[in-house]
Amino acid sequence: MALKSDSTLEELQIEKKHMLVDTHAHLNFPQFKDGQSQIVHNAEAAGIGMIVNVGTNLGLSRAVVETAREHSGVFATVGFHPHDVEKVDTAGLEALARLVGRNKVVGVGETGLDFFRDYAPHDRQEEVFKWHIRLAKSAELPLVIHSRGAEDEVLEILDAEHAGEVGGVLHCFGGTAEQAIKAQDLGFYIGMGGTVTFKNSNSMGVAVEVRGDKLLLETDCPYLAPVPFRGKRNEPAYVNYVAAAISSQTGESLEALSDRTTENAIRLFNLSAHP
Repeated sequence: MALKSDSTLEELQIEKKHMLVDTHAHLNFPQFKDGQSQIVHNAEAAGIGMIVNVGTNLGLSRAVVETAREHSGVFATVGFHPHDVEKVDTAGLEALARLVGRNKVVGVGETGLDFFRDYAPHDRQEEVFKWHIRLAKSAELPLVIHSRGAEDEVLEILDAEHAGEVGGVLHCFGGTAEQAIKAQDLGFYIGMGGTVTFKNSNSMGVAVEVRGDKLLLETDCPYLAPVPFRGKRNEPAYVNYVAAAISSQTGESLEALSDRTTENAIRLFNLSAHP
């Protein structure tokens, strides 16, 4: 769908630059292979001033660093997704660690635990997750955390490893409000995406309970496109719909919510340090 023909999105556009940040995108996934520059342009036209582009293995982590170099408003995080950890060896971990010092690398991850899909043994997931936490603390960078079917285990590890020293975000959060509160108490932000628009999801109920200074917006594109694009390819421009949905439920103006979540993203990822 061409962005300019989407009148609903036009109504949601905000003129102020950097009003919204997509804090979790996967611009280097195959779904964007032939249109990455257009996707970034769409985001800029929709008022999305910054995009945090997330690596999920060594190859993709190298790619997101390069994409950040090519686009001024795009930043990178590097890590091994829990689905990809079974085959990770010491050389791969060392190579990833060398990326954290690269320009515009603003976080460590995507890392965490996924006990829902079970693509990798739980003990190996936990081992590599803890390695990422140590790397983040050493580099003084925030963590980007995946948690599915393992929220309690993730929170226990974050607490035991004192990960709150650097903080981070539990992205596309699928846990309960109580778990979100515990994560915030540990010093972590809560990332909410297109699932807040899904009728069969509890995400909106959690989003409205998140403290104002701990809420982040994201797309997790190309997945989890919000209504009215559900089932289609997601993209950073659609973070507008996430903001509008939450605003409609909380009663906070869209402009105020956008300003606040943008400030949160800039603070967590230190985006102002990377002109």
